[in-house]
Amino acid sequence: MLAKPRPLDRIVDVEAGVAAEAAGLDALYGHLKPLEIIERSAREFFHDEIAAVSSFGADSAVLLHMIAKIDRTLPVIFLDTGKHFEETLGYRDALVADFGLTDIRVITPDEAALERIDPTGNLNETDTDACCDVRKVEPLARGVEPFRAWFTGRKRFQASTRAALPVFEAVGSRIRINPLAHWTTADQANYMRAHALRENPLVAYGYLSIGCFPCTQPVQPGEDARSGRWAGHAKTECGIHLSGLEKSLTDASL
Repeated sequence: MLAKPRPLDRIVDVEAGVAAEAAGLDALYGHLKPLEIIERSAREFFHDEIAAVSSFGADSAVLLHMIAKIDRTLPVIFLDTGKHFEETLGYRDALVADFGLTDIRVITPDEAALERIDPTGNLNETDTDACCDVRKVEPLARGVEPFRAWFTGRKRFQASTRAALPVFEAVGSRIRINPLAHWTTADQANYMRAHALRENPLVAYGYLSIGCFPCTQPVQPGEDARSGRWAGHAKTECGIHLSGLEKSLTDASL
């Protein structure tokens, strides 16, 4: 009698299938214009099983504006880490009103986990990775868990860690879609001007990539857009776009 597949075996099989699906989608459709990628993903590939993740940061308006053109009811997940700039929260509310978005899902850190791991709220001063894990990675895993796919606004030009960013990529058993992956800073600026999109007010002060206020600084001349994040640390990503999110999603499904 054949042994029944173990849960982990089934997860590995599913993830291999999703990785192949993402690679196929990227090969066939990764060259399309961002609006076409969004439309086909939302209406054909992942209909009713897709969301967007937005930080409402320095260049979030473009992706959200495109999504609103296709479907204003598409869920938009926002991580409220408890450490955002007030300007970011105000910008979120302003863009939601500008674009008529109707399904903003605010995800927050688990209170019991915060009490256990960061009771004083100062964990970022001693362990930035652990702080991001409890305030971003685990909450986002909960936020995207109901969906098969989600959009992000990531672009290759933003940092060296994103230089080979595909449009469609597998994250465990789900697919992350980066419609703007191929865009340049000029593409971004031109779209913002052409559609008179509201800019995060912090951009005027040199914040070109905006995260939590304790770990974000203005970008210095000549540096890449994400150089102001975790300045003084080797850290360049919070983990929600790395393997930490995949692990959180897998752990939750075991």
